[in-house]
Amino acid sequence: MSQPSVFWWQKFGTLAQMAQAAVALLGFVAILFQINEIRTNNRAASARQAYLGYTDLAFKNPKFSQADYEAIKTGNREERVRYESFVSYFLYACEETIAAFADKREWQASCDYELKPHLPFLCEKNAAQPAYLATYGVETQQWIKASLKTASVTPPDCKLGKT
Repeated sequence: MSQPSVFWWQKFGTLAQMAQAAVALLGFVAILFQINEIRTNNRAASARQAYLGYTDLAFKNPKFSQADYEAIKTGNREERVRYESFVSYFLYACEETIAAFADKREWQASCDYELKPHLPFLCEKNAAQPAYLATYGVETQQWIKASLKTASVTPPDCKLGKT
């Protein structure tokens, strides 16, 4: 008995079935791109919100945003704790914005500018409690250490050098 000849499309399905499978695959890929875009947009919105929160906090606490760390150090315990929280929020906001906007140097420049007055505090804090910086991501830790080095802020005195 002879076998009837089978054409390739009969083996894999009709042209309509193949087109339907291709469209379904393209739709799946489009959904993956859309999910990635939504994730990116959400991260950007969250980073903007964190930085906006920091800006509001800086507006309400100008003595912390352009800090005189020597004066804060000699102040009461409550003021020192508030300042440490202020710096922590600032670092968090910068960590979020720099990660979300890695391709936009103006965010990094803004954070670099805002970081400088806090370097003496970060130098002393890191010398006394090295675990403090470990609460931030590796990139943030490297950024702070590089900024300390660039500004010549080193223990034990931890004073801003001329830059």
